[in-house]
Amino acid sequence: MPAFIVIAVAAYLLGSIPTGYLVARVRGIDIRAVGSGNIGATNVFRMVGKTAGVFALIVDGLKGYVACTWLCDWVLTLLGGPTTNTELYRILAGITAVLGHNFTCWLKFKGGKGIATSAGVFFALAPLAAGIALVTWIVTAVLTRYVSIASIAAAVALPMAVWLTKDSLFLGIVTTALGLLAIFKHRDNVQRLLNGTEQRFGQKSATQEATK
Repeated sequence: MPAFIVIAVAAYLLGSIPTGYLVARVRGIDIRAVGSGNIGATNVFRMVGKTAGVFALIVDGLKGYVACTWLCDWVLTLLGGPTTNTELYRILAGITAVLGHNFTCWLKFKGGKGIATSAGVFFALAPLAAGIALVTWIVTAVLTRYVSIASIAAAVALPMAVWLTKDSLFLGIVTTALGLLAIFKHRDNVQRLLNGTEQRFGQKSATQEATK
C-alpha cells in the first residue's frame, strides 16, 4: 500500500508539470489567454512557435513514459516493493500522470487534454497499441488537417488496439476510460468543429495575424 500511494502521488506531480504554460511564459505569453486557451502542445505550437510546441510535445510525452518506467521502478526499489509482476504499479503511475497533466494542481486543476502524456504512458505499457494509435493520428491529421479530429481518432483507436493486442483486462478497462476522458476533454473542439470555427493545422489564428 505505501508503494501504491507514493507512486500515485509522485506520478501525479510529474504529470502535473505544466510544460506548455512554462514554455509560453518564458516567451512572455500566458498560453491560457490566447488561442484555444489550452496549455497543451498544439496551442503552444500555434501561438508560441514550432520549436516551443515540439518541445512541449516531447516533454509531455516523456512525463507519461518516465512515470511508468523509471519513476515506478525507483519507488519500488526505494520501498523494497516487488520487482516482478509490476503491471498494476505501472498502470497506476500512468493513470495518475495523465490526471496530473489534465488537472494540474499548479493551475487550479485546469490542464491539457492528455494526448501526448497518454502516448508516453502507452509506449511504455503497450508499445504496439501505441504505435497503431500514432499511425491513426498521423493518417487522420494528414487527411483532415485537424489536430483535434486526429486526437479523437487516436483516442478511439488506442483502446481498441489494446483490447486486441494485450491480454490484460485491467489495462483494457483503464485504456478505455482514459480514451473517453481524452474525448471529453476535446468537447470544446467538437463544438468548434460543428460551428465551423476550428482551426486546421498550419492555419494562422486571428491573434497571430494581429501580431504581424
